[in-house]
Parts: sequence; structure tokens; C-alpha cells
Amino acid sequence: MITVGIITVSDRAFRGQYEDKSGPALKQFCEKLGWQITAQAVVPDEEAVIGDKTLELAKACSLVLLTGGTGIAERDVTPEAIRQIATKELPGFGEVMRTKSFERFPHAILSRSLAAVVGKSLVICLPGSPKGAVECLEFVADAVPHAIDLLHGGKHA
Repeated sequence: MITVGIITVSDRAFRGQYEDKSGPALKQFCEKLGWQITAQAVVPDEEAVIGDKTLELAKACSLVLLTGGTGIAERDVTPEAIRQIATKELPGFGEVMRTKSFERFPHAILSRSLAAVVGKSLVICLPGSPKGAVECLEFVADAVPHAIDLLHGGKHA
């Protein structure tokens, strides 16, 4: 069973000025795949807070999804936060997400979405828009079960 923690990274949603739509959209998509959502959180765009919440969920979930903070604005720091706590980065995830997204949305070239290993969890950083987050996860979803299996001692196919 794939257990999932979802973290929305948004100053405005954290302060209650904006309704989190990306976290619920990811939850709905994951449930369609049969993945079990075990935790959800909204955090501000602060590296330390993002890292701490990711470490907390990585202890309890096999997959941690972050939505938001992957652009190039000053407060977009999700990739930096994850790189500080990751043991391995998985560049193929970000490459596929950007390539496929770029075919539909030319500004996707500005995305800094990525995936990494944190403990025995797969962590995927997705765009902040509900549509972008779900589409990007959909592009890489087939690789997720195998990645998680490998992180838990499985063998290469």
C-alpha cells in the first residue's frame, strides 16, 4: 500500500487568505490510484518549515507530495528545502514533468519540480496550481510504485 502525505506550500493558504485547492486535487487523484492519504498539511514558504514537515511525513509515509514553491519567485524555496534533507535526487522525474508540461504550457520551462529520496520515502515537488500538480504527478505516477518498492528493499525489475 502506498501511503501518501501531501504538503501545500503557500504563504497565503497558510495565513488563510487563499483556499488550498492543490492539496485537495492531489488527494482526489491519489485516491483514484488507490493510494492512501495519511496526512495533509499547509505550510508557509519557509525552507526550515518545509524541510521539517517533509521529514515528519517521510517517517510515516512512503510518498510525500509537495505542491507549490517550485517557481522562480523570491519566496519559491521548495526545491532548496528538499535538497537540504535529501539523500538522493532523482532528476528523471523533474525532466519528465517539465518536458511533458512544456508541450502544453510553454511557461513550464520555468518549473523547478523535482523528486528525491528522504529516508525511505519518495518525495515529489510539484507545481502549485491544481491542474499543474495533478498533471505532473500523472506524468510520473507509473514510476512511483517501483521507486517505493526499491526504497523498501525490492529488486530492480
